[in-house]
Amino acid sequence: MNVQQALEYINGTSRFGSKPGLEIIGLLMEKLGNPQDDLKFIHVAGTNGKGSTCAFIASILQAQGYKTGLYIS
Repeated sequence: MNVQQALEYINGTSRFGSKPGLEIIGLLMEKLGNPQDDLKFIHVAGTNGKGSTCAFIASILQAQGYKTGLYIS
C-alpha cells in the first residue's frame, strides 16, 4: 500500500457508525507493513528534567557510535 492508497482508505471509511479507537489505525499500519516497528526512539515525558535527561541519553548513545537526533519543544 502506498500513501495515495492509504489516504483513499482513510477517506473511504465511514465517519458515522464506526467505533472510536485504535483498531482502524492498527489495520492501516498492518496494510502499510507496520512501518512503526522500524522506528527506534526514546520518548521522555514528565514535569521536570526532560531536557537534561535527553541530553544525557543522547551523549551516552553518541559515545557508543549511534547517530542521534534531539527534539525539544
